Amino acid sequence: MYRCDCSIWFCIVTLLLLSIIFGEFANADWATCSGIVPMSYRNDKISITDFGGVGDGVTLNTKAFREAIYRIEHLRRRGGSLLYIPPGEFLTGPFNLTSRMTLYLARGAVIKATTVCRDVSRVMVKETDRHMILRNYAMDCVDDDMESCDVGQWPLVAPLPSYGRGRERPGGRYMSFIHGNGLHDVIITGENGTIDGQGGVWWDMWRQRTLGFTRPNLIEFMNSRGIIISNVIFKNSPFWNIHPVYCSHVVIRYVTILAPADSPNTDGIDPDSSSNICIEDSFISTGDDLVAVKSGWDEYGIAFGRPSHSITIRRVTGSSPFAGIAVGSETSGGVLGVLAEHITLYNMGIGIHLKTNIGRGGVVRNITVLNVYMENARTGIKISGDVGDHPDENYNRNALPVLKDVVIKNVWGERVQQPGLIRGLWNAPFTAICLSNIHLGGARPWQCSHVVGAAVQVSPSPCVQLTSRQQIGACSASF
Repeated sequence: MYRCDCSIWFCIVTLLLLSIIFGEFANADWATCSGIVPMSYRNDKISITDFGGVGDGVTLNTKAFREAIYRIEHLRRRGGSLLYIPPGEFLTGPFNLTSRMTLYLARGAVIKATTVCRDVSRVMVKETDRHMILRNYAMDCVDDDMESCDVGQWPLVAPLPSYGRGRERPGGRYMSFIHGNGLHDVIITGENGTIDGQGGVWWDMWRQRTLGFTRPNLIEFMNSRGIIISNVIFKNSPFWNIHPVYCSHVVIRYVTILAPADSPNTDGIDPDSSSNICIEDSFISTGDDLVAVKSGWDEYGIAFGRPSHSITIRRVTGSSPFAGIAVGSETSGGVLGVLAEHITLYNMGIGIHLKTNIGRGGVVRNITVLNVYMENARTGIKISGDVGDHPDENYNRNALPVLKDVVIKNVWGERVQQPGLIRGLWNAPFTAICLSNIHLGGARPWQCSHVVGAAVQVSPSPCVQLTSRQQIGACSASF
């Protein structure tokens, strides 16, 4: 009996130890921040087809979307309403969401943006018998008068106050394809249906320098809270893909974001002057940064003064000719408390990029990047104080950024050409830059200037500014 009791207790203790050990691994790999926004389940359900929506890829459904969302907004069903998009290709112009709604895309459902005047002309051809004249009009419009068609098809909205103007052109900006301002309790989800911005027309306008205003984002929420975006494919955004700005409590999980590698400025997810943001379990392959945390542009961002903080980026995989995980370069309101971990990057320009500039001002601090694998990258880690343009000539050249308290740990790379570049400002050096257990290979040495910090178990050997014994103490807690 005594032997049996010992065996039982030995088994119990062993199981407890194993559960603790494997639990630690599970917590590290499968922790989630998604609980910051509870999921809402809607009892009231309507379909876009109830409002005349036709998923034939030809019919313009802007009126159907706007009427369906108007119904949700004004009937105010208890618990909100779900707008169901069935399989099919639903062509539409831009539209606004409303609070307490779920936009649900079935498997095989596509919400597709009009390609500006090509689709305007297609609708005009459908509604008249003057086929030849209107077909000629469409060709003339696409080739020679694209800008005037944009204004007619895409509403202009005011510039963001923290930017002072459109990000790429002075004045206003084109409204995002799917837009929300001042909302709460909004969900975009489904069975991996697709939201397609058909950005090619806009990319060509950018390349030809014929844009009148800044291109539209694919999805933008402003001044909103309690947002969930999950289980949807986003593709071919005209500009940034998902842009929560002045928002709090936003969860973005299980999304796929796609755009060609040469598509200009098609950032994946850009939290901007926002807080309590959770980005997890997603694949992003675009023409610009996969995830870039921002907070306003030069004197406008300084005056607006709203930082981005409490942001988690976890289990993101992707590729881009630019950065995988980025902060900046628009950091004028400050960026505080960013955690990025379990990141897998392929065919990258830069793996990890913290970037700012003279005139930005703002404090960037408490940035932690852990457990990153990258393969085939031009640069592994870059922290730079000379990146990005300015909105105008009125920026304050004495507004120097502060960048400090950065921990980058457990990074492994294969076929990385340049392991690291850290370039602070001579009159605003970067401080407490702590690197640990980083192995990036490559024949080129690290390059550093105007930086204070420490490096432990870093190969190839880091620059001398990070290997002084006197600096280890500042990073000892991080190591």
